[in-house]
Parts: sequence; structure tokens; C-alpha cells
Amino acid sequence: MSARRAMSPRARVVAALCAVAATLTATGASAQAPTLSDLFSDHAVLQRDRPIPVWGQGRPGDRLTVSLGEARVAVTVNEDGRWRARLPARGAGGPLTLTVSDGDGGEDVARDVMVGDVWLCSGQSNMELPVNRALNAPAVIGASSDDGLRLLTVAKDYDADVQADFRNPVAWAPAGPDSVAEFSAACFFFAQELRRDHDVPMGLINASWGGSRIEAWMSRDALVRQGAGEGVAALDRLSDDPMAAQRLWGEQWQAWWAGRSGDAPWSPEDGGEWRPVPAMTPWEGWGVPELAAYNGMVWYRVDVELTEAQARAANRLSLGAIDEADQTWVNGVAVGASGSGERVYDLPEGLLRAGRNTVVVNVLDTWQAGGLYGPADRRALLTAGGEAIPLDPGGWRWRRATVGETPPRAPWSSTSGLTTIGNAMIAPLHDYGLRGALWYQGESNTGEAERYRDLLTGLMADWRDQFDAPELPFLVVQLANFGAPNHEPRPSGWAELRESQRLAVDADPHAALAVAIDLGDRWDIHPAQKEELGRRLARAARHAVYGEDIPPSGPAPAGVTRQGPNLRVAFGDVTGELRSHGGAQVIGFELCAADACRYVAAVARGSVVELTVPDGFRPDEIRFCWADNPTCNLFDDAGLPAGPFRLRLS
Repeated sequence: MSARRAMSPRARVVAALCAVAATLTATGASAQAPTLSDLFSDHAVLQRDRPIPVWGQGRPGDRLTVSLGEARVAVTVNEDGRWRARLPARGAGGPLTLTVSDGDGGEDVARDVMVGDVWLCSGQSNMELPVNRALNAPAVIGASSDDGLRLLTVAKDYDADVQADFRNPVAWAPAGPDSVAEFSAACFFFAQELRRDHDVPMGLINASWGGSRIEAWMSRDALVRQGAGEGVAALDRLSDDPMAAQRLWGEQWQAWWAGRSGDAPWSPEDGGEWRPVPAMTPWEGWGVPELAAYNGMVWYRVDVELTEAQARAANRLSLGAIDEADQTWVNGVAVGASGSGERVYDLPEGLLRAGRNTVVVNVLDTWQAGGLYGPADRRALLTAGGEAIPLDPGGWRWRRATVGETPPRAPWSSTSGLTTIGNAMIAPLHDYGLRGALWYQGESNTGEAERYRDLLTGLMADWRDQFDAPELPFLVVQLANFGAPNHEPRPSGWAELRESQRLAVDADPHAALAVAIDLGDRWDIHPAQKEELGRRLARAARHAVYGEDIPPSGPAPAGVTRQGPNLRVAFGDVTGELRSHGGAQVIGFELCAADACRYVAAVARGSVVELTVPDGFRPDEIRFCWADNPTCNLFDDAGLPAGPFRLRLS
């Protein structure tokens, strides 16, 4: 199967640590000298003004000395082959040397270590987007050298179980043309701006993955608290019994479908209307008008005749490439689900039979080309002896799904799974000292914006627990504008998600929002204007982390009052006065009653916007900049935009 097989969920950390110990014991020579975790490499930055946790590996029972500058502590290597020390807090400075030694000549050394402020930058593609794709990249990269700014990128990885260490190498590097070009632009510009006001060493850890959902970054326990227990239960079975995990997840998927549709396309006896697949290529190119620009689900089906010997011998199903997620059945039994890579699924003994066998694949595509495609020889039943029994390329049929919602994704998927990315890219950081976390994510969750407020609140609490930092500041980027503008009010998943982000941050005393509603690109979901975004993130940090008496991100709604038949929206966090750029009217205000919303005239006066209510209209809600790509022209004298919001009227 394509999902990575992991160790028992009930012994996640212990099993991972034991595996490390076993490796050390087996290699012998490598166990002679203690080692620092890769996080503590040359050029590392350690968090100032708090005790400094340091860890690594060694020979069980060895007594070690860990030193940083003049500070020294003694530790003993545990029986699992790991050691952990806690060095005393110190102020910003450096360079220093970090050493672990056993007193017998065995040691590991990290040189040029600085002490300052460390930031974790995480999220999906707009956090991942590198400096070389930002505006003015050549000049920025050429002038990027700064020995007081250090960078570390965590390679993409995922797993069903918590990992004690990174499986891919990580190393710190001072900022410069060679290290900056491929580093997160939002993260780099943030720190570059912040260092103009706070001249201390800064370390940036970039752990991001394009297309990832927030659930993939959260811990198992946090997701259970969010109501994802059924998916977690399937994930927990993956290592002990992968095929049982697939069946369990398939049953959950089928229950989801059954709640929305009366048919069962995975059944071999399904009598729905199936049409021949024109070609095993992405469906947008089939010449079928309803699929030409379709993002959603399409069902595929093929029958294969087997002899009794073939039915006994075949034990795997190969489907080749699928864009992007699949849920697959053989003879009505769920056998596989994934969101990436070539699909090869193990089959339970006795599932195949002599005569007709039916393979059904539900394919979900949410972006650009979608479908089941690639060379015909990749679609086959495979035997233990190496025989490939083709799935007739001319026998595939299709039907469009009757359910328009996005289905649940397999919990072991990479970017759309449950806890998978967090297990491999966040958990190995343990409680590495941080000054704060930057979070730019949400595009992949716009289909369920109503849940996102709780998910974001849960993520912040979860990471604070993982990093042993109950007041860890979070700087959250509100989604930028993207897509075609509206000419009339209409529902917007992007607007709903922005509101969830705003409310989650407003309710958190240690979080701040960076509004980006004017920094997007109608044509590109990855806007290149990351330098201004970095400035706004730095401003949020100056407010929420360094305690400066400045608004964190510009005008924010503070309340609504009635003035005769009209309404007055008061704003807080205004620098100077509100300004309507490009005209006398403020654009983007809507009034809503029941299911009807109308654009209304609005004028800014000081820190208030006055709305004109149409005659006879009785609104119960105000919305501002409520669209995927709204037109917004309300700013303050600091040049900061008022962000999107929704206010209920009593």
C-alpha cells in the first residue's frame, strides 16, 4: 500500500526511541561517542532568556557533560540510548560552542552557536513559497547576507506515528544568497524587518508543505478533542493490521456517502449509468462538457475475469497515478485510500474469486487536472510470483458523483491526513525553545470554514503543549484575496475561513492577525508580494511579542450602533483616521437579511463608517469585504487595510 507503515500507535514515542537504541547497539562504533541532535548543528540559534533544552544520543549508561560557553551540566544516557540536558537561561549573544562529551575523548561539537529569538514558520504553500519567487527576488537575494539571521528548513515528511527525530538531515545556515533563495519568503522578510527594531540574533525554522490541511499538523490527542476520533481509530490500526485499517476507513467513508446519497457505486451490483472512459487521461481533456473544468468526484469502474488460479495468486492491486485522492474497492470491499503517489494496495486473502471481479475507484480532484491516468501496464492485479493481470484499458467506465461536497480524506494521507505531517515535521522539534510561531494556512480548509475556528484554536493549544510553552505567541496570516471578483453579494468559503481566523485570534490573548486582503493576486493563489506581508507579520510581533504600543494589523471592527434608520460601525486599532482609497465611498459593505444581501453605500468619518440602509430593508447582519477576492478600499493613515469581518445585528 502507498501509505507509510508505522509502528504501534499505543507505543509511539517509546517504540521510536527503542528503534534508535537498537540502531546504536547494532552499529557499535557509532555508539562509542555521544552525539547532538541535528537541530544543534553549527550556526544554530537557541532561545534566549529561558532554560535551554538540548538532547541527543549516546551509549546507555554513559555519564556525559553538556556545555555551552561557561555553563556545564551532567547527564546520563538512558537505556533507550538517548540523553537530555537543560542548560541555564542566558541573554542574547554569541558565538558560542555547544559540546557533549563522555570524558574519554568521545564528543560532538556545534560551533558558532548564537542565542537570540527563534521563530517557527509553518503552514501550506504561501508559507513555503521561497524568496526566489517573491517580487524583486534578485535584488533581495543579493543583499541577504546577515550573520545574525540563521535559517533551517525541515524537509517534507509524514508518518502515522510520532517520530522522535527527523528522518531527513537538517542543518542551520547563516542568511546569505546561497541559503535565502530557497527559503520561505514570508518567514525571511518577517525576520529581516523585525531585526531593524530588535537587533538580536534570530533563528528561523521553516516547516511548511503546500496543499496541507490544518488537521495534518495537529497531534493525535488534539484531533480526538476536535471530534476526529473515528478517523484516528482507523489510523491507529494501520501498523497492526493495514488491511483492517483500510476496511474500517472504507466503512466510515461509505457511511459519509450514505448520509448524502441513496446509491452505492462501489457495489458490484450497482445499476447506475456508467459511460465508457474515452481515454485514461485527466478527465478535463475527454471532450465531455460537464468535466471540462470540473473539480469534484468521478467514479471509475472496471470488471476483470479471473481463473481460479489467478484469483488465488493475485494479492495486490496496482492503479498507477491518480490526481489527487482516491477511495478504492474490490468486489465491494474497501481496499485502499491515499492522496499521493502511485497506488498499490494489498488485497485480503479470499477477496478475489474465479469469474468476474469488480474494481471501483472514487477519484477526488480539487485543483486543475484530475483523474486516473498513466501507462496501462500500471493498472493491474499483481501476484506474489510477479505476474501482472491487466485491468482492461478499454473496459473502464465512469460516472460523475451525485454528491457535491468534498469527501473525508484518508487519515494516513500526507497533506490531507490526520496528524501525519505534525508527527514527522513538528514532533521531532520536541520543546526546542521558541519566541513565537508564524502560521499561514487555510486555503486547503476553505470547504469547511465553519470548523476552522475550533481547529485553529486547537492547533495553537496543541503546539503550546508540545513545546512546553503555555503562552507561545502565534502570528496568523489571514488569507489573501484570490480569484474572480464578484459583481453581487454571494456566499464565499474563503470569506468564512477568514472570519474563523479572525475570531480565533481575537479570542486568544497571545495571538495576532496579519491582514493580507489587499496583497493577493486574482490569477495566482500564491501572491508574490511577500515583503509587505513580512512587514505586517513583524508589526504583529512587535505588538503581541515585544509589547510595543501599536495596533497589530490595522483597523478592526469594535461595534455597531444605530443612527436613525442607518448604521454606524466603529473601528479600533486605527492609526490617524480611516480613509477610502480611490473615492469618497467605502467599498465592500453588505447588509444581509434572511438569505438576501445587498451592497450598500458607506462613508468613513474619523474612526467610524456610516452605512445607509435601503428603505424598507431590515438587516440582521453586516458583512465587509465578503468574497474570495473582494474589492476593499478602507485603510488608515498607516496604510493598513481594514480586514474582512461579519457582525450580527441585535
